[in-house]
Amino acid sequence: MVDLWRMLGIRKNEDMAEAERWLVVGLGNPGPKYAANRHNAGFMVVDALASANNERWKAHRAHAEVVETRIEGASVVLAKPRSFMNVSGGPVAGLAKFYKVPVERVIVVHDELDIDFSALKLKRGGGSGGHNGLKSVTASLSSPDYVRVRFGVGRPPGRMDAAAYVLRDFSSAERGELDLNVERAADAVRTIIKDGLERAQNIFHTAV
Repeated sequence: MVDLWRMLGIRKNEDMAEAERWLVVGLGNPGPKYAANRHNAGFMVVDALASANNERWKAHRAHAEVVETRIEGASVVLAKPRSFMNVSGGPVAGLAKFYKVPVERVIVVHDELDIDFSALKLKRGGGSGGHNGLKSVTASLSSPDYVRVRFGVGRPPGRMDAAAYVLRDFSSAERGELDLNVERAADAVRTIIKDGLERAQNIFHTAV
């Protein structure tokens, strides 16, 4: 009997794992100067996922730091681009190509001005909403159809410039809730991988 897997060109173990692999990218700016900024919420979430699995980051030639791990039984690559936010797309596209991850299994975690702090929204596709990191990722992947985990940071107070606001650290009041919010976003990623986007939306969506 002809082996069905061979007909499909898939080796049963390694290639099946590769065929089901996810790429989870946190957006942010590299370096200690930016580590606690609102704009680095994406980095915080993927750091939490890596820490939960006792994994260490390693450099990748796609100009990113990566962790290769398993989450909810799936093969997952966690990533933090080593480029600045507005050119994040190159590393994301490079990693997706290297690990052979289709756009539908790319998850991008990012800060979101249009959502209140402590709120979370999940979606697939859509525009960039003025977020330069998303704009770069969409252009480099040649598709907007990746999953977004939108970590609410709220609008700047008064007439503060939005760009200045996201490059400031979370306030002392926000820091009291920050760890809980980061872990909630990490749980949302786990649920997307295990049960799909719709199920995760039903559990984690909060009103804006």
